[in-house]
Amino acid sequence: MRIPPKLKEMASTLIATPSVSSALPQFDQTNRQVVDSLAAWLEDLGFNITVSPIAGHPGKSNLMATMGSGSGGLVLSGHTDTVPFDEHLWQTNPFQLTERDDRWYGLGACDMKSFFALVIEAVKPLAKERFRHPLTVLATADEESSMSGARALTRDAIANARFAVIGEPTGLRPVRRHKGIMMLSLTMTGSSGHSSNPDLGASALDGMADVLDQMMAFRSGLAQHHRDASFEVASPTMNLGCIHGGDNPNRICDHVNLAFDVRVLPGMDNGEVMDALKQELAAHVPEGLTLDLNLLFPWVQPFESSGNELVSTLQGLSGNAPASVAFATEAPFLTALDVETVVMGPGSIDQAHQPNEFVELSQLEPAIAIIRGLVEKYCL
Repeated sequence: MRIPPKLKEMASTLIATPSVSSALPQFDQTNRQVVDSLAAWLEDLGFNITVSPIAGHPGKSNLMATMGSGSGGLVLSGHTDTVPFDEHLWQTNPFQLTERDDRWYGLGACDMKSFFALVIEAVKPLAKERFRHPLTVLATADEESSMSGARALTRDAIANARFAVIGEPTGLRPVRRHKGIMMLSLTMTGSSGHSSNPDLGASALDGMADVLDQMMAFRSGLAQHHRDASFEVASPTMNLGCIHGGDNPNRICDHVNLAFDVRVLPGMDNGEVMDALKQELAAHVPEGLTLDLNLLFPWVQPFESSGNELVSTLQGLSGNAPASVAFATEAPFLTALDVETVVMGPGSIDQAHQPNEFVELSQLEPAIAIIRGLVEKYCL
């Protein structure tokens, strides 16, 4: 057995390896180099390695690394990709781990490449032990966009797993519930013409202005009729993410595209919300225009842990009470495969997707201790 690099070196290597996933092809990248680094380090510790390319997603792969055999095992899971970034807003190189002010800065330092380095560091002193139940390290592709990696998982692939912890940044609080998410595309289509006479065309941009008013009213209605006080953001949300349309100031705009997301509470149904929104907007489309509302990716359902044992264990190991969060994760996909799942990892979601992303150094050793405690309890 060879010893993987030291903790900071592993985190540095992962952060230095670009693996952006995006709904926009010009930003999307492969995650294979991150997977290969993790595979090499885990193989050095004695894990059996399976790398699975994602069908229909060139350059994207999942990693499954397993130590031990039998049933009732533990999965430690995370995603290998990051979001796109605004380099000009960073004070440091986003692809270089920078230690400053008792923090690690870098793209993925918090969300969530450092988690893999912490897992390997936690397992190092246990690798020679006899594993009574299997430990699986799962590293997925495209969590930040299509979730193609999580969608590709099958029950057969993790047939021996009983518990799973997804190491998203939660401040080391066990998260047993989170909202679902839909990413949607709304296209308004009209007809172009010379801007000197509005009657020569049908302005998609004017129509989109009317539709946006209806979307704001729909968003307010969701907030009024659905609330859950266990969430910091207690109502469903709708975020208007980006808008594009037209091609010149002196032409009537013939198309506008709006991309947005909707995050629903546990107990709500994505499909019902989407249908209601579609019906509401269709009733307010001006004459001469058409509206299409479609999913960018299949939706992610809200998550609620299927059991209490793992939550209780993590509460004991961390000293933190369970929480509910507004962001979505891959947890619903593991839950659907009959694996009791909880989300918990170092760092804060407030730093995720931000310039100058960081994880506090004070979170690292407690995270290692929690991971090692999980492995000792459920695998050794």
